[in-house]
Amino acid sequence: MSIQSVSGKANNTILPSKSPADKAVKNNDLQSSKGSKDSIDITALAKEITKAFESSEKTPAVNQDRVSEVRKALANGEYPINAEHIAEKMIQMEREQFNNSR
Repeated sequence: MSIQSVSGKANNTILPSKSPADKAVKNNDLQSSKGSKDSIDITALAKEITKAFESSEKTPAVNQDRVSEVRKALANGEYPINAEHIAEKMIQMEREQFNNSR
């Protein structure tokens, strides 16, 4: 019996020994892979995901024009601040963090 370092739980797992059949399968795999060339097939979904990542890398994470507009509105006292909405969002965030930490 061994003790796992992370969880501290006892590990009574017995690993099966390799059978001659397993060795035969590995030998067949090695022989078949020697004569064939490696290939890859990318699905349409994977291609779309790749395009999305590429386009997101080109787009800046922060919209500087919007940031400038908000800063200007705050400086002029024209930006509406809803304290009740901000408080609700803060409470929601705290509840989510508390529930995730359990």
